[in-house]
Amino acid sequence: MDMENKRQSKRFDCYVPVDGKDGSAFSRAKTVDISRDGIGFLSDHAIPLNEKVAIELALKPDSEPVLVIGQVKWVRKLSDSDQYRVGLTFSDIIDGSRDDLDSTLSTRFLSREVV
Repeated sequence: MDMENKRQSKRFDCYVPVDGKDGSAFSRAKTVDISRDGIGFLSDHAIPLNEKVAIELALKPDSEPVLVIGQVKWVRKLSDSDQYRVGLTFSDIIDGSRDDLDSTLSTRFLSREVV
């Protein structure tokens, strides 16, 4: 399988739990990385390709979250576990702006860029 990196933006490590509804594909998910264009996470469930998901990103303490619509672009079963690695792109920003996302990523995560 060709594992070519097709990302257009820098990725930053971002290991945080996802606050998802109990029993959903996101109930025990954890983020792995984030960029201005998307987010990667681990889930106990395979999520259908192209599924659209509303995501609220709490980028800074005591600030309004950025609300985005994400679209699942790829899903891979991890060979050494029962989890799936999921890649999702931000297809639309509903509340907040890409500038908010860029600003937070460049100041908060700059030293933790994933190569």
